Amino acid sequence: MRAGVAEQGEGEKRGRKASKETRRQQLIEATIDSLAKRGYSDTTLADVADGAGLSRGIVNFHFESKENLLVATLQYMSEEYGDHWNTALERAGPSLASRIWAIVHADFDRKICTKRKLAAWCAFWGEAKSRPTYQALCGARDVKYQETVIQLCAGLKAEGGYAYEAEPMALSLCAMLEGLWLRLMMGDGTTREKALEAAVAFVVTAFPAHLTLQGPKPR
Repeated sequence: MRAGVAEQGEGEKRGRKASKETRRQQLIEATIDSLAKRGYSDTTLADVADGAGLSRGIVNFHFESKENLLVATLQYMSEEYGDHWNTALERAGPSLASRIWAIVHADFDRKICTKRKLAAWCAFWGEAKSRPTYQALCGARDVKYQETVIQLCAGLKAEGGYAYEAEPMALSLCAMLEGLWLRLMMGDGTTREKALEAAVAFVVTAFPAHLTLQGPKPR
């Protein structure tokens, strides 16, 4: 009998925990929606609560302030992005050609590259210069990403005998990807498919011994 009561108690605890995590996620998703629709300054806790279908009190309970909610949202988006490209690299395996192909395609995957998320990123980027917390949240992951791309470019140079230097090539590649995201954010008619096509054209030109428009060359 006691074992049954204990199991029920544990089940209720897990239910409460799941409910708390679910509500936090609802609020974060509603924040992304509000940032995309209204921008940074005009997003309010009331907007987020309404968007999530929850009360203002629930927002205050989980985050206490707009700043805490925005920091949590940025952290979620940053972790999602980092996990996404790291998973893409793991799935690509040891081939350098497959890994550079994977990291480029990861930026334009439907899970990451959506209008609402791009607009939310744009809202945060507009505030980053004046908010050190935002810079700190993304800084370490940005450094890791940059170092990974440099290592890939160095390895591809060694394999392919290319004339470029690894660090400038990595900087060019990262700037190209960021620029395509900005084009998508601006809504100038560039589509996700066209952006990916442009990114593929860049890496095929940069690494011709490794890539074709159809994918990595067998080695």
